[in-house]
Amino acid sequence: MSAQVYLLEEAEGFSKDLLGGKGFGLVAMRKAGLPVPPAFVITTEACRRYLRTGEVPGLWEEVRAKMAALEGLTGKRFGLGEGNNPPLLVSVRSGAPVSMPGMMDTILNLGLSLQGVAALSRATGNPRFAWDSFRRLLAMYGEVVLGERAEVFEGMLSALKERKGARSDADLTAEDLEELAHAYLAHLEARGTPFPMDPWAQLEGAVLAVFRSWNNPRARVYRRIYGIPEDLGTAVVVQAMVFGNLGEDSGTGVGFTRNPATGEKGLYGEYLRNAQGEDVVAGIRTPEPLDRLKDYAPELYGELLRVAERLEGHFRDMQDFEFTVEKGRLFLLQTRSGKRTAQAAVRIAVEMAEEGLITREEAILRVEANALPGLLRPAVDRERAPRPLLKGLPASPGAAFGHAAFSNEGVERLSAQGLPAILVRPETTPEDITGMYLAKGILTARGGLTSHAAVVARGLGVPAVVGAEALRVFPEEGRAVAEGVEVREGDLLTLDGSTGEVYLGAVPLVEAAGEAYLHKLLAWAEPYRRLGVRANADTPEDARRARELGAEGIGLCRTEHMFFHEERLPWVRRLILAATPEEEDEALQALFRFQKEDFKGILKAMDGLPVTVRLLDPPLHEFLPPLEELRQKAEAGDEEARRLLERAEALREVNPMLGFRGVRLLLLRPGIFRMQLKALLEAAKELKEEGLNPRPEVMVPLVADPKEVERAKALAEELFREYGPIPFGTMVETPRAALLAAEIAPLVDFFSFGTNDLTQMAFGLSRDDAGKFLPRYVEEGLLPFDPTERLDEKGVGRLLRLAVEEGRRANPALKLGLCGEHGGEAGSVRFVADLLDYTSASPFRVLTARLAAAQAGLSSLQPV
Repeated sequence: MSAQVYLLEEAEGFSKDLLGGKGFGLVAMRKAGLPVPPAFVITTEACRRYLRTGEVPGLWEEVRAKMAALEGLTGKRFGLGEGNNPPLLVSVRSGAPVSMPGMMDTILNLGLSLQGVAALSRATGNPRFAWDSFRRLLAMYGEVVLGERAEVFEGMLSALKERKGARSDADLTAEDLEELAHAYLAHLEARGTPFPMDPWAQLEGAVLAVFRSWNNPRARVYRRIYGIPEDLGTAVVVQAMVFGNLGEDSGTGVGFTRNPATGEKGLYGEYLRNAQGEDVVAGIRTPEPLDRLKDYAPELYGELLRVAERLEGHFRDMQDFEFTVEKGRLFLLQTRSGKRTAQAAVRIAVEMAEEGLITREEAILRVEANALPGLLRPAVDRERAPRPLLKGLPASPGAAFGHAAFSNEGVERLSAQGLPAILVRPETTPEDITGMYLAKGILTARGGLTSHAAVVARGLGVPAVVGAEALRVFPEEGRAVAEGVEVREGDLLTLDGSTGEVYLGAVPLVEAAGEAYLHKLLAWAEPYRRLGVRANADTPEDARRARELGAEGIGLCRTEHMFFHEERLPWVRRLILAATPEEEDEALQALFRFQKEDFKGILKAMDGLPVTVRLLDPPLHEFLPPLEELRQKAEAGDEEARRLLERAEALREVNPMLGFRGVRLLLLRPGIFRMQLKALLEAAKELKEEGLNPRPEVMVPLVADPKEVERAKALAEELFREYGPIPFGTMVETPRAALLAAEIAPLVDFFSFGTNDLTQMAFGLSRDDAGKFLPRYVEEGLLPFDPTERLDEKGVGRLLRLAVEEGRRANPALKLGLCGEHGGEAGSVRFVADLLDYTSASPFRVLTARLAAAQAGLSSLQPV
């Protein structure tokens, strides 16, 4: 069997997949000559073997051999102090191949025991430090390995601080911490999970717990959110401890080589004096900005500047690094490509290319296209905003308003009701990932700009304000207090993650301004893009916005959305109730006038560009009030409600998605077809007379048979003879239409793949109901991702390929597009980039589609 454990110096040249991100970074930093404490890495293969079989043959023999090597490198004995030498203590940390900050487990000070505390105290002359290190180990080990809740240890610490009058744990004496450590030990003993005093038993328990943490709930949720494969496993890094809690000349910090929120170049981060490991990222105490080091530790600040420059030069990307200072000496514990906002990602990519660190092509490929809509986040309207309730640290840009929720469950309740939520917590932990993902914004009372809340919010693209110290949060009571004002569960809050301001109530928001760096990146990308990008837009406003963002036309204009306006809906209902041809004609004439004006506005906004208009798609009963509402009004004597109720009952369908809608409705109620098409043709005619260049296209939805297309085209040609022809096409959104593409293609000018319905019918699921089980399917590995969000290449993609190949063979002039929601998802766009002529996305996802299409074109040119 091959080796499973490697010292850092033995692992040079090994892959990140084997060493995990943390181990890979340590190996690279050591090779670059940076100060890294000695360590060894247990590989991801060992983790995968353990998760498969429950055992790892030969692992502990290798671990003991590498620990002996660490003892040789440090001159200390693991867990045992000899003479004036302190014991060798280690950290045991997870390190997956893909960064998952805070999602898995870490244990510090491992190897310490009551005997070791005495040796550590004797060797350092600092009993407070020794007991502080031990109580930290007991709390971490108790939670991670022995299964106690972190809140229990935190509660015991809080009670002690209150009894001793201490503001923070730094104010507790050696005697206080000794008392706390014994209380922890007694608690663990009483619950039947005693803490092991044998260092080797501690190490084995910790390593296996880190392996198991790959499958903890928060890690599984995180992988599902970010599409990380379930079978990677995590490496384990066992590293000699260095201590930031040895006094005011020691500390711990997190640094970024550039600002992760804005992308601005320069050292950015936070430092906490006389603290250890997780204190900064856990948000338990609010640290100070790294800039403060200029005042009281200028040599350390200068060293950090040099480290940042070397890290960027080596990794050629913005780095997020963790460090500890022990008695004035700097040690680097981790580096990784830093999580960043969409705004920062674009700026960093552009500026690094301009600095010559990377090429323009690398800059284009480096930006996550799905994140670009985050650049268009709204901001608080300063002219109409009231005085803020409080101010914290601006952790993740953008503004959001929603109802206050103090737990995952509270956010889930609000989201299930269709209400936006703001997650409010004292500080977040990895257990809060579900609420953070669903929330529209995140607010914490504690924590800094590198706290868990800040890092995860930036990764999710969620506005966040952290470290709002004027805020006192009582999650169990469902309330918070700030400046004498009480905020209860459900109260509206607005937060501005760009300024750190928090407002009571819903404050007016304005759209974000354009982004110069984005325009530059897209200008570099455009030459590589072969796929056209259109927009899904139903109003002139949406059309104008999409055009500003670079849309090259409209690939889907949904006419039914125009019928729901207040002045139109009564006429739609008259159409539904029409008992005579005259009544139907009157309703159609009224709707014709509305439709024509709508079409004129959209065609004018897209002047010179194609506008594909989809004729009426939903069933008619969707335009009627809910049945229960009609029944109540009818029972109260409302005659129109009674008539509508009778019609609604007649139109009611068990499965309307597969019922009387789309082409079926249009062919059996041809007056609707003629009215819509005539309105479109009249609008184009009037605009031409005004000297404009409208380019309308008409599209028939939900066809399943060539005869439906023939009949629809015959209806259209009646009007084409009067107004002149325009491109005529159909949506391919039923599996049968895809399978019969060769017969349908000669009848039309274009296909547009409606992947929403094509996915539903291919999978036999409803988008409206699948949310109840699809997340579990993904979590359990039954599906690699949610196919309603990302195009299923294996099944739906096969139907699409078949339709493309057979359609083009039957009609070489056939134009091909995609207009489902997948049209603005980066992975889906890359899949269709070489298949279709264009994709169509919602206005705010046009940027994503443009960049993803360029990335696809560029990737096809890269050497394999």
